[in-house]
Amino acid sequence: MEQLRAPFSQKNSSTMYYTLSIILGTVAFSYGSVPMYKMICQTTGWGGQPIKAPGHGGGAAGEDPSERLRPVTSAKRIRVTFNGSVSDVLPWKFTPQQREVRVLPGETALAFYTATNKSDEDIIGVATYSVTPGQVAPYFSKIQCFCFEEQRLNAGETVDMPVFFYIDPDFVNDPNMKGIEQVTLSYTFFKARYDKNGHLKPMPAGISSSSSSSISSGFGSGSPSSSSSSSSSIVRSPVSHIVS
Repeated sequence: MEQLRAPFSQKNSSTMYYTLSIILGTVAFSYGSVPMYKMICQTTGWGGQPIKAPGHGGGAAGEDPSERLRPVTSAKRIRVTFNGSVSDVLPWKFTPQQREVRVLPGETALAFYTATNKSDEDIIGVATYSVTPGQVAPYFSKIQCFCFEEQRLNAGETVDMPVFFYIDPDFVNDPNMKGIEQVTLSYTFFKARYDKNGHLKPMPAGISSSSSSSISSGFGSGSPSSSSSSSSSIVRSPVSHIVS
């Protein structure tokens, strides 16, 4: 009798272990699925998460970012134009110092904007930026800029604000970039203030352009990648204008 029961007992034990393994695996997956999902989204851009990668155009993990800064001499130069605007509640004048620069993919470029506080009081401003055409945004990398950080200008003060950027070399290999020869970098300054919790909040309003009529206008929908920056990038003493 016991000989007849042995196979069934062994089968029941195997089934129990198998079921237990499934339960434990399900629990482990439940705990790990959220961070796993977040990691995948940050790597691929899926789910609206920002892409976190050394090279915006697909650089390998662990790659030295300086390796991206090699001009592709066989490519055509890209014309980068500049646009500046302010909200209608911000009494600043904000203009690019150069109409355009022409760069090779992988080549760094330095540009300047000038901001003047035309009021008789100190004012905090915060800048947002965009790139058009929008599909170029993942390849437009800013090494240093003044965006998204508090910029406090004293009454009547004028400052120069540098932008140090490059277009990722992988721009050349993307068929969606074929035929794109001009890119516009646009900045908009908003008046800002701190709320009761100490958070800096912009005060949205209508936009009034401060840029020269010869500079491309419009505020694009692309959101380029950027390194973090602080208000220390402002040049508060007069400097020679770099115009290309």
